[in-house]
Amino acid sequence: MANYRRGRINEEMQKELSVIMREIKDPRVSGELISITGAEVTPDLKFATVYFSALTGDPKDIKKGLESAKGFIRREIAQRLNLRQTPEFSFVHDHSIEHGAHISKIIEDINKGSKKDNGND
Repeated sequence: MANYRRGRINEEMQKELSVIMREIKDPRVSGELISITGAEVTPDLKFATVYFSALTGDPKDIKKGLESAKGFIRREIAQRLNLRQTPEFSFVHDHSIEHGAHISKIIEDINKGSKKDNGND
């Protein structure tokens, strides 16, 4: 039962963080396309790991901007989610979207190559 509750908290945290990202005024974060790919809260709700992917900008700079906005993010989460404790956040860059885009490009290149081979016959 506790895992089910944590799963719901993780989902709600991810949704709210996606909205909060648009409200951050730090220039390292505000002008970039950032996607929150996941959030994992510890069982005691004291800590949360937030996974983000950046479509534009330098992920290291974005992470620094998110680290500096931790207080704002924590306050907003406390106001939006009714939890006993508001967790401390740590941010991790998630490479999955970039990896998926790279694989899609490889598949597209292979398909273009096979179309050229079939057209030459």
